[in-house]
Amino acid sequence: MYKITNYSYQQAKKLNVEIKPSTNKKKKIDVFKGDKKIASIGDMNYVNNDYPNFISTKGLSYANERRKLYKQRHKKDLKSKNGYFANKILW
Repeated sequence: MYKITNYSYQQAKKLNVEIKPSTNKKKKIDVFKGDKKIASIGDMNYVNNDYPNFISTKGLSYANERRKLYKQRHKKDLKSKNGYFANKILW
């Protein structure tokens, strides 16, 4: 199971959404607006590959480089609902 970081909780609060561990075993986080689930984000195949985990394991410089590469690689996905929330909450 993925442990949601304080960074992700803070990012979710800025977006006025609530996050919980995902009920989908292939995803990290479920995003809720009120009582309605609006997205499932984060691939469990890459459980430790997100911005807050990179900061804690490899440092801020490395995390910033990975963030930049993530945004380049997922440029088209960032416009979708799941891509938007993954970008804002995990990166």
